[in-house]
Amino acid sequence: MKWNINNQFSYPKSTRSLYNGSRHYMINGERLPSVTNILQLTKSSEDKKALEKWKKENKDSEMILRESSSRGTLMHSYLSETLMGRMNGELIDEVNLPKKMAETIISNGLNDYVKDVYASEECVYSLKYKYAGTMDALISTHKDKLQICDFKQKNSPAKREYNSIRDYFTQILLYATAHNEIHGTNIQSGIILMCTPNLIFQKFEIEGQEFIDLQKEALKRVEKYHEIISQNL
Repeated sequence: MKWNINNQFSYPKSTRSLYNGSRHYMINGERLPSVTNILQLTKSSEDKKALEKWKKENKDSEMILRESSSRGTLMHSYLSETLMGRMNGELIDEVNLPKKMAETIISNGLNDYVKDVYASEECVYSLKYKYAGTMDALISTHKDKLQICDFKQKNSPAKREYNSIRDYFTQILLYATAHNEIHGTNIQSGIILMCTPNLIFQKFEIEGQEFIDLQKEALKRVEKYHEIISQNL
C-alpha cells in the first residue's frame, strides 16, 4: 500500500432500503433518495431510447447487464478493501476477473497518484438538496488535491463525450456537493478510474470551470427529480 489512511472525517451510519420501488437512505430519521435513483429517473429521453434499442438488438441483454453488475460489485469490493489496507490476497482467486480489473486500476490509477485515503464506500448526504449516496473513495493526490474518486467497469472503452461519462461526472459532483455541505470541505475535483473486462484502463478527470458548470446541471437534475416525485404524489 503506497498511501496513508486519514480518518479526518466522520461519516454517518445509514441504512439503505427500497421505498416505492427505488433506493433510499435513512439518515438521522430522514428518508433521502439515492444519487443513483435520481440519475435514473431524470435520464434524457434520448438515453432511455438508446437503452431500449440496445436491449432489442441484444437478446441476451438482461444476462449481460446482470454479469456486468456482478463483476462491478466484486471489483468495487476488492478496490475498497485494498484502499483501506484490509485485503488478504491469499483469499482471492488468482484468476478472478474482477480482481484483475481492480489490480489494473490500482497499478495504473492509484499507485504513485494517491497520497491519502480519507474514505472508501462511505455515505454522504445533503439536507439542503435532499439526497444521499455512497462515494467510492475520497482521496488526496501528491499535489494535495482533494478528489472524489469513482471506480467504473465498462464492457468496452468509452470516450469523454459519451453521455455515460457525463452521468458518472454528475454522480461525482453530487457527492462533492454533499461532502462540502456536511464536512465543510472545498472539493472541486473528481476522477473516474475505469477498466474493461479486457483490462483496458481509462481515466477521466473533471475540475475547474467544467466542474462548476456541470455541478449546476447536476443540482438541476436533483430539482427535477423532486418535481417529478411531487407531481406523482
